[in-house]
Amino acid sequence: MFTRILVICLMIIFASTPASAEETQWFAGTLDNDIFLGNDNGYTNGVYFSWLKVRTENQLQKPNWTTSPLNWSLALEGSNTSLQAYTFGQTMVTPEDIRLENPPINDIPYSGSLLLHSTFIAVHDSYADAVGTAIGLVGPSSGAESTQKWVHKTIGADEPKGWDTQLGDELIFQLSRARLWRTWHSEDDRSDFLTLADAGVGTLGSYLAGGMILRYGRDLHDTFETPLLINTRTTNPAAVDDGWYAFAGARIEYTFNSIYADGNTFKNSRSVDYDRAQIGLMVGLALSFKQLSVTLAVYESNIMDSLTSDLTRFGTLTLGWRLR
Repeated sequence: MFTRILVICLMIIFASTPASAEETQWFAGTLDNDIFLGNDNGYTNGVYFSWLKVRTENQLQKPNWTTSPLNWSLALEGSNTSLQAYTFGQTMVTPEDIRLENPPINDIPYSGSLLLHSTFIAVHDSYADAVGTAIGLVGPSSGAESTQKWVHKTIGADEPKGWDTQLGDELIFQLSRARLWRTWHSEDDRSDFLTLADAGVGTLGSYLAGGMILRYGRDLHDTFETPLLINTRTTNPAAVDDGWYAFAGARIEYTFNSIYADGNTFKNSRSVDYDRAQIGLMVGLALSFKQLSVTLAVYESNIMDSLTSDLTRFGTLTLGWRLR
């Protein structure tokens, strides 16, 4: 089912957005997994496939209908680069002990989701604006149970036995708006400091957040907007055109609701109490080789709450290929 939905979504995207000889197009795959850090609970796995098109000064694109609820908030005049990204992915969250058929009621509930994200970014000289929409579903129809059981059987890991307690089927959505500033950079463009303001609302999750990222590497100006794609899992911060950089950052967030912890919005389900004030850290390395972009990173949040830290403690790998 997961593969069939992926193929259909990609067909719709490519059919509705004809290629232009002037634009750059990328395909990216991102794998998040907490097993990279030696545990297998909380946000345990995410697989995402993305298609991006980037246009520069003389061929700028406008945001399309997929982000229409927030397009009015963008200032396109004066932008020098525009980026449209579509991401389709599957996410799964599990409690601490997956060997239990009936996990403790005060643990993170089993849940799986399928999501389609659309993000538009307008890049200016020293800042970038992003608007995004997400639609999808949570529950058994996401196929997360089958995916995890197949993977664990294949690699010889413990069988997850508590999926009968997962959240029920429900449509979910989210609208998001963000701005990232290139607050400081060195004269040789080998280091810079980025600051971020971000907000989202919807049944998937609602939040207010701020963050900062310090980078060191080469050709940083060409990619300073890419951290805006982290939340949608389109990609981790990316390097292009043989550039590279190491990065470290922090994020402060207040969560009003999260489907993965608060449970179903319109029906009874399991849920868990958690610290809604989140403090997160990230560190990683982005490399590019001609048409290939690779990013390795580690995310940790909430460092103040041992329970909800499992929701966002994971290692991640992104591979991107420039199509044209």
